[in-house]
Amino acid sequence: MKSQHQIKLQFTWVLPIVLASLILLAAVFVGSNLQKNAFASITEIDLPVGQGAQEPSLFALNDGRILMSWTEPIGNNFAVKTAIGDRTGWTNPSTTTQSDKLYVNWADFPSVVAFSDGTLASHWLEKNGPLTYSYNLNIALSSNNGLSWSDAIIPHRDGTKSQHGFATLLPLTHNRLMVIWLDARVYEPDATGEAEKNFNNAMQLRMTTISSTGSLSNDTLLDARTCTCCQTSAAITDSGKVIVAYRDRSADEIRDISLLRLVDSVWTKPKSIHSDGWKISGCPVNGPAIDAMGEQVVVAWFTAAKDAPIVNIAFSMDAGETFGRAIRIDTGRTAKDNDQKDNAAGRVDVVQLADGSALVTWVEWTDDGEALLICRVRPKNGCDKPQILTLNNSAGGINFPRMVQVDNGVYIAWTQPTNKTSTIKMIFAAL
Repeated sequence: MKSQHQIKLQFTWVLPIVLASLILLAAVFVGSNLQKNAFASITEIDLPVGQGAQEPSLFALNDGRILMSWTEPIGNNFAVKTAIGDRTGWTNPSTTTQSDKLYVNWADFPSVVAFSDGTLASHWLEKNGPLTYSYNLNIALSSNNGLSWSDAIIPHRDGTKSQHGFATLLPLTHNRLMVIWLDARVYEPDATGEAEKNFNNAMQLRMTTISSTGSLSNDTLLDARTCTCCQTSAAITDSGKVIVAYRDRSADEIRDISLLRLVDSVWTKPKSIHSDGWKISGCPVNGPAIDAMGEQVVVAWFTAAKDAPIVNIAFSMDAGETFGRAIRIDTGRTAKDNDQKDNAAGRVDVVQLADGSALVTWVEWTDDGEALLICRVRPKNGCDKPQILTLNNSAGGINFPRMVQVDNGVYIAWTQPTNKTSTIKMIFAAL
């Protein structure tokens, strides 16, 4: 059976949203169970975003501030913007690029990171052909905190009018970062007959590195057959081992989470983190999240094997070589547990904490709407107690919330539907 995209495009100018969202932050700020159980305090952050802003991406800087990128409409076009800030204020937004050719999507969205030498790298997607999913990955660099940006650099060099996206940018050294993406250069999703059955007719996972001056290394194949539209994620340990997490795709359409490790300049073979056994003919648009601190690694992911939607997390104490048990953390129902009202939707993010625990965010569908939850998870004891950060019951979605850690807490941001458009909400949670 063909593997086809199930991505829901959410252009801000066609969102049929009616303002009916309920933000629970007010309750949080005055001493709810969330604050008492998980955080010392929670603060809502004012952001320098315009009307229609969506799809935030976050990155922590060494000075305690964070980078944020997002997309917002500018006239008949869209722009990718960045800003630097914290609880005390933000720089004026910088426009990385503006075009009517931007590929704007709820699940495959821009990001921004920083080299340790101070150079910024921002990525976005730009259409490269007439097909819906034909677009290039573009990267621009800035050596002046985003005041100006270089010309676009395309890290893949195949030249095909096909999909290149779901990218992860991972800083490696003071002047080099790794770029990982899904690549459809040999994939024909509309193939029939023997061509459809060909094992190599599939999305690929590829990588390259880019320096802070813009030079590229070789375009390298990591996995010749992956799921078509799930986010990738990557982390680096203190010893320099790189671990990449992504949704794989077997010949039998099993789409579980696989890991690759770069150890002593050699890539390991793909290895499943847990045998969920999720057989699904189309992409679920629901990738994993990974983080590392020291040599401890944590991975969070969504699965719906056997029609049971679940959010799992697993820890590794040896830089990703082995992982402990899969720990279920969502509150949702399963196929055998129909008396519960909640239903996990996934869309995870995770940060590894210094005490060995991890913070995980995810989305669930409830009778009261779309809920963004968070939980502190410990390798031995599991999830302390899931808590709701925000509840949305508008027609639009909060999509893929993002989280990033600084020394004294975490920033969490998400797309918030408003009347006929959207904005971005952010909180800082002190640990």
